[in-house]
Amino acid sequence: MKWSEIKKWAKAKGYNVSREKAENTDEYTYEYTWAKDDESAGGLATSVKGLATDIYNNITDNKHLEHQRTYQENHDLSEYESEKALFWFKNGQY
Repeated sequence: MKWSEIKKWAKAKGYNVSREKAENTDEYTYEYTWAKDDESAGGLATSVKGLATDIYNNITDNKHLEHQRTYQENHDLSEYESEKALFWFKNGQY
């Protein structure tokens, strides 16, 4: 995903987004902030994918998160696999 594409998509959906260089990191690491135009929601993401997921979850009332929970309930994952999946999901690596 490209930052410019997500920025346009978010604006069309009524969100303000911005990115700033993360402190004490390399030149390509950014922090992304988002907020609904009416200031009813907002947050911080550490990746473009995380930014898009956060906005999508806000638009759909956490549809993506519900999908993840349903998948986990319907598939017999070992405790290790569940912990690993949760770690990657929380860190935007899914």
